[in-house]
Amino acid sequence: MISVFQDANQTHSLGNALMAAGLLLLIMGILGGYILDNYLSLFIQVVAHLLVIAGPTLIKIGYVIRLNARQRLHLAY
Repeated sequence: MISVFQDANQTHSLGNALMAAGLLLLIMGILGGYILDNYLSLFIQVVAHLLVIAGPTLIKIGYVIRLNARQRLHLAY
């Protein structure tokens, strides 16, 4: 895992992947927790609401990793 952070290009790709995964989790959480809530069990609704928290967290972590990689690559933000 340390080798991923040593290469700025791989770190940039990791940041992008985390941001995409966070967005997917957020969308799934919104769909399950607010739109399709009448069709889902209570447990699935609780999990969906947790995804609404976990999704933006992954987006923020991915964004910080991406900013670090772009700074090391000397790219504009």
